[in-house]
Amino acid sequence: MFIETVVFGALVPFFLIVAAFYGWLTEFGEPVGFIGLLLLAGLAGLVAFFLAITARTIDARPEDDPLGTIESAAGEYGEFSPHSWWPFVLGLGAAIVFFGVAVGWWVSGVGAIVGAIGLVGLIFEFSRGQHAH
Repeated sequence: MFIETVVFGALVPFFLIVAAFYGWLTEFGEPVGFIGLLLLAGLAGLVAFFLAITARTIDARPEDDPLGTIESAAGEYGEFSPHSWWPFVLGLGAAIVFFGVAVGWWVSGVGAIVGAIGLVGLIFEFSRGQHAH
């Protein structure tokens, strides 16, 4: 995770320089962009800090080995549901929510309900019948 930490850590001074330059160009008369860029630098620093702490607690990944080969990353990456329709329902719920922002807030409520149904369905997809936990 060293590379990811360096990338996000390098974004912090970049966003600080861009914020200073933006503030100088606007003569600090428009504070929203300046403060937004400062917050963006803080967010990049937060992600870099999280990745640095996480890199200390987990073993090195195959991507972190400079002498690693493609075969060293082979194997299982997790358990994924093969033919699940629940991610589609979640995406449909998100689309309805954003559509409701443009059309009417009541449509966003319908989208939130559809999204909640999709989330519950995705979480409990394998928790019924013989394979219940």
